Amino acid sequence: MKALYCQQNSSGEEMTFIFQERENLPPTGDNDVKVQVRACALSWIDTKLLSEVKLEKELLPVGREISGVVLEVGRKVSFFQPDDEVAGILPLDSEESGLCEVVLVHEHYLVHKPEKVCWVEAAGTVRDGVRAYTALHYLSQVSPGKTVLVMDGASPFGTIAIQLAQHRGAKVISTAYSLEDKQYLERLRPAVEGMRQPLVTRVIDVSNGKIDVAESCLEETGGLGVDIVVDAGVKLYSAEDESTSKSQLLPHKHDIITLLGVGGNWITTERNLQLDPPDSHSLFLKGATVSFLNEEIWNLSNIEQGKYLCILEDIMEKLSSSVFRPQLDEPIPLYEAKVSMEIVQKNQARKRQVIQF
Repeated sequence: MKALYCQQNSSGEEMTFIFQERENLPPTGDNDVKVQVRACALSWIDTKLLSEVKLEKELLPVGREISGVVLEVGRKVSFFQPDDEVAGILPLDSEESGLCEVVLVHEHYLVHKPEKVCWVEAAGTVRDGVRAYTALHYLSQVSPGKTVLVMDGASPFGTIAIQLAQHRGAKVISTAYSLEDKQYLERLRPAVEGMRQPLVTRVIDVSNGKIDVAESCLEETGGLGVDIVVDAGVKLYSAEDESTSKSQLLPHKHDIITLLGVGGNWITTERNLQLDPPDSHSLFLKGATVSFLNEEIWNLSNIEQGKYLCILEDIMEKLSSSVFRPQLDEPIPLYEAKVSMEIVQKNQARKRQVIQF
């Protein structure tokens, strides 16, 4: 039985992905569930985070978001039985690679998969769903009447965040990094039959670098600003200091602060965000908050395990009712997993990549 792992020989070097033959699985523990994997989504491996929480090792398992069928359960497992269809995310410290035919998982990391939801959708949505819930329900409180700005809305995470915000009654604004992204966002519609109103009230095309995001948002909100901003990275320095073309399209941190409304929430994915005293003073005057989006908090501590399982169940329910319609690429066979993972690790995939067994 083969499984995919990644190897980083020394810092700064590119990762290499290798299939390794696995020995037989250890006996099923009291709280373990043995799952036959049917689909596994590929996500970028955050080696810096793994190093910081002392989980870095020579061979890192690849693929954590899985869906599959229960083969066997431990004697203390109460939620599942053989032949149940399940989905979930393997914990950060897992020794198991999701890109393997059979894995052992603690029952508290899995939920039932509705029959209507296909394997690929379940595995491909679960991580982005957790991120969206963390951003919009725990770091901020999305509710009817609020205005939400989702940066890079055509990304897999952006798509789910838009759908969740709109489902909760919020008005959604989004940015697009290309004409293709803009057209995709303009075509998004609610799942409810007969409703033709677009999910995104306004799409701001930033691909040519000439549109001012702050100005557009203030214009759309009548000068009041937006209630919640979920960014996809921000510019920390002046334009001449930014190296990549992608970073040229990102808004400056001052723009985000400018477009925030009174009492607004800025949810950032920029782990190295630095705020100068004038930035902090502007946020103070608005009574606004800055929160850091790290969905791994649910797996780093089990103190909120009940909430985490509720999130996973809700994601499956919203997939089943077509509230969530993920941005997925065509299913990929296992033999192409190495090549696909290299693309994902270089952040070159615009759609979620899912391996189907």
